[in-house]
Amino acid sequence: MSDQYAARTAVHEQHVDGFGLFRVLRLDAAADAPVLHCWVSEERAEFWGMVGLTVSQVEDIYAHMDTLDTHHAFLLEREGEAVALFQTYEPEADRVGECYDVRPGDIGAHLLLSPAGSGGARHGWTAALTSVINSYVLLTLDRQRVVVDPDVRNGRAIALFSRIGFETGPEVVLPEIDLPDVYLPEKKAQLAFLAREVAFPA
Repeated sequence: MSDQYAARTAVHEQHVDGFGLFRVLRLDAAADAPVLHCWVSEERAEFWGMVGLTVSQVEDIYAHMDTLDTHHAFLLEREGEAVALFQTYEPEADRVGECYDVRPGDIGAHLLLSPAGSGGARHGWTAALTSVINSYVLLTLDRQRVVVDPDVRNGRAIALFSRIGFETGPEVVLPEIDLPDVYLPEKKAQLAFLAREVAFPA
């Protein structure tokens, strides 16, 4: 494991057969910004909304997020390599909460996979990653349902969520956010939901 991640305490650890140990780490904006900048600058990450930003701007965004009680960012790490970025948020404190009836126990999530690394080309790799994230969000955090809101044009993400058991919800328009610290343009999104009893049937 690289020194960059070895010293960091995991909030969740999980062994996945055939893939080894995955660790969920709280994002360190300063330390992780260079890696994240490489990911979010790629054409495949256009729907993440950070193409064209500098390393410093990416760091500033995640440093701001770290001040919030309702939005959190994490790295998923395996064998010293960062393999995914995911964010969680309280739907009632986010613009998505204006677009559907939020239930007690709901939690929102955003997911960005790293470029194909040591395991990215292996069959079952994405399922392994998402199983760890689902375990953390639904079981460790004790939530009842995950909501995701990929851009309607992001067919790959929509197909991924469908493949791992998310139920397709309505298409909605997330309103523009224009605040001193945050700007988000209006977004047409495809909502989808994953209930805990579906992800982890008894």
